[in-house]
Amino acid sequence: MVKNYRHRAFTLLELVIALAVAAVVAAFALPSWHAQIARGHRVDAVAALYRAAQFVDTQSASTGTLPAGFDQSPSTGAPAYRLRLIPADDSNGGYAIAAEPVESGPMRDDACGAYVLDATGVRRNQGVGGSAAEAVVQTCWKDR
Repeated sequence: MVKNYRHRAFTLLELVIALAVAAVVAAFALPSWHAQIARGHRVDAVAALYRAAQFVDTQSASTGTLPAGFDQSPSTGAPAYRLRLIPADDSNGGYAIAAEPVESGPMRDDACGAYVLDATGVRRNQGVGGSAAEAVVQTCWKDR
């Protein structure tokens, strides 16, 4: 008795077509994915600024440092932003807090630069210059 076994498998052409479709999908999906990750880091940085502003008052602003957990964004794990207190001057109402991208982190080349929130509630971005600075601030702080 002779059994005839037929093996079913992908042909080389089918495999190449499947890989080409996967490459096209990846080419469109990866930039959106990277933009979403960057947006998440920006939201975390702004939330960390507000959290640190609630912690800091004008008396403790003179110490010049933020405690652990308030000094980076995200508060645990590898930081994307480092937070620091900026001393009082005539324009910031007693203190300002800056969230600066970590030099070796994922946000080092971000167009928003460093986020700054001062005691009077003024929000701005450092490292953004020119006439487009206001538009960048509006975009970077949008809905936050």
